[in-house]
Amino acid sequence: LLQRGAQLLGPASGEQACGEVGTGRMVEPAEIVTAVIGSFTPGALTGVKVVVTAGPTREALDPVRYISNRSSGKMGFAVAAAAARAGATVTLIAGPVSLATPAGVVRIDVVTAEEMYAAVLAAQTACDILIAAAAVADYRAKTVVPQKIKKSGASLTLELVPNRDILASITAQSPRPFVVGFAAETERLLENARLKLERKALDVVAANSVVNAASGFEVDHNALTVLWPDGSAELPLMHKTLLAERLIELIVERYRAKSRS
Repeated sequence: LLQRGAQLLGPASGEQACGEVGTGRMVEPAEIVTAVIGSFTPGALTGVKVVVTAGPTREALDPVRYISNRSSGKMGFAVAAAAARAGATVTLIAGPVSLATPAGVVRIDVVTAEEMYAAVLAAQTACDILIAAAAVADYRAKTVVPQKIKKSGASLTLELVPNRDILASITAQSPRPFVVGFAAETERLLENARLKLERKALDVVAANSVVNAASGFEVDHNALTVLWPDGSAELPLMHKTLLAERLIELIVERYRAKSRS
């Protein structure tokens, strides 16, 4: 079959139906779908290296508690999967989430903002597009207490210090990848997203409101307002899988336009 040009998938390794562990499992359906789609036509991102960040970060206060946010990572993982289906070589840098790695994607797990910073800086040197969908903590505790903080009945004051700005660090470099940022906002969506686009010198920013319970954090649907220096597009409420496909289409358009200029 191989000599006749057939493409073989698997067998995969893991626990089998008979209870034994080893090589002999069927390849996961998602991986089969990705391979079949890629076999028919070359994707829009074939030959392009993409780094995607996803999920939250956790900033420890003591061995038990941490500062984090409500990001589930679903949007970032959907974007990574869509980029892979478009033919890109995808590296996914993920914060602490409970999601399966998309088919055809290389995953790097991190916990803190500093770990995310280091992983992104290392990965971006060989990438063409960086899509920063992670909700990285802006602050961390100045001092992490080595033992659990006990309840005393008195008020507790925490001193926080800012984490390093990943996007600003990337866009300050030359040469730099094509950079897509995300902006989760509770008010003045367009104004705040446009400010982020300009201040961080982004190529594209995808903004969403997180005040609607039907979209944003922890749910399967979202809506995005996508901005770039000389234009914008509205992506209405839809499942994050489909939304990621639409977003990748826009990113491809802007990436190609910049490459031609």
